[in-house]
Amino acid sequence: MLWAGRTAIEIATAVRRGDVTATTVVEEHLHRISERDSRVGAFRLVRERAVDEARAVGKRRDLPDLPLAGVPVAVKDNLEVAGEPTRGGSAGTSDVPALEDHPAVARLRAAGAVVVGLTNLPELGLVGFGDSTYGIVRNPWNPARTAGGSSSGSAAAVAAGMTPIALGNDGMGSLRIPGACCGVLAVKPGTGLVPPPADDWDGLSENGPLATTASDLSLALSVLAADPALAEAWRTGRRVEPKPRMLRSVWADDDEVWEPQPPQDSPEPFDLRVAYAPQPLPAGLPVDREFQAAVRAAAETLRQAGHTVVEHPRRLPAWLGPATVATWLGRAAAATGGLDARLLERRTRALARAGRVLTALNLDGRRGRERWSGYGADTWFGDADVLITPALAALPPRAERWGRRGLVRNLLANVRYAPATGPWNMCGWPAITVPVATHSSALPIGVQLVAPPGGEPHLLALAAQLQAAHPPLRPPGFS
Repeated sequence: MLWAGRTAIEIATAVRRGDVTATTVVEEHLHRISERDSRVGAFRLVRERAVDEARAVGKRRDLPDLPLAGVPVAVKDNLEVAGEPTRGGSAGTSDVPALEDHPAVARLRAAGAVVVGLTNLPELGLVGFGDSTYGIVRNPWNPARTAGGSSSGSAAAVAAGMTPIALGNDGMGSLRIPGACCGVLAVKPGTGLVPPPADDWDGLSENGPLATTASDLSLALSVLAADPALAEAWRTGRRVEPKPRMLRSVWADDDEVWEPQPPQDSPEPFDLRVAYAPQPLPAGLPVDREFQAAVRAAAETLRQAGHTVVEHPRRLPAWLGPATVATWLGRAAAATGGLDARLLERRTRALARAGRVLTALNLDGRRGRERWSGYGADTWFGDADVLITPALAALPPRAERWGRRGLVRNLLANVRYAPATGPWNMCGWPAITVPVATHSSALPIGVQLVAPPGGEPHLLALAAQLQAAHPPLRPPGFS
């Protein structure tokens, strides 16, 4: 039986029951990576030592209790994995191996997952493309298009069936943008739920999972958040307390852990107030008509599922866009601090230089961010429980070496195709992207769902309801 291509829950259940060994599962996935990654470029490093680590998982005394027993995972190459250098898509970073796992990686490993590789990203995670000195990450749906960014390789690895789940992070959309480009689910948790990256972009960036199913996404998020009550949130729209079973917890120091089981039914009915905004962007930023239609279709799907659905007629405030861009550029300047500029790409140097100029002029976006996070987001959002918007405004740009180009071309390309995600980093609210349709270009269309703080269960359950009506698809040639 082939295990590459199966869900994380299916794999973990089989490993716990002894139907397959973690070693066999990992070996199959490494073989699949060797077959497929030459077409995608998702991985900077494939970890052959993962086989030995899988063998060690199989010998663990708590194997029957591990929620991710033997599940292969890919990790974005700006998160520390013990024994491997963390390059962040840059030749200017250190090649010294990390001494310890990042806490998010450590939680995945404690839950039984096996890290099979480190995934590519644009230099320092600064843009929504997938190119760096380590290669170009191509979209599995169309290799001529970018996989998005900055969690480029993580999204492409999941979409191409090379791992069932992956770990990335999101500073201005860096999970949701590639998730939408590649047709997979990705969730940016709200502030404080999951341990953030070491450089958390002054609180803008959050670590989060990517997956092909809402149930896998819920399980991965529950492990990353050390909150087993999130594992079943995809069914109910709320945190579900573990059923009584005395086991050693791999999420945290709790005494009770519920063992996740394979999904056997659809999400349960529940009622939310859902608003939809097919065109939420300020004047001058158009949204592809098919993307707008996908938002309306998603809203209608949720109406039929029993939710109260209303249209959100207002556009985001015009001042928010410049504040978001200025904040992004300011983080580029901070991210390059201490690195040898001679080893950085032209794009990175240009973004950082612009950020330093804006900071010197006191135009770094801080006041706009404080205004939006303080009261602007809540006021604009209104009384809805969840808001649906486009995840992207235009089709993913071509997969090229954008890092060799300057400020203007990169800035315009990023803002034109992916301006809808950054506002929710500016206020720290949770957001998710869900693939719901196929564009006339044959690329997937993802919608973005946003919730106020604490709304992750709502997002996961709505994603499951959307998936029930719009089953996930694999890219051609990657089934």
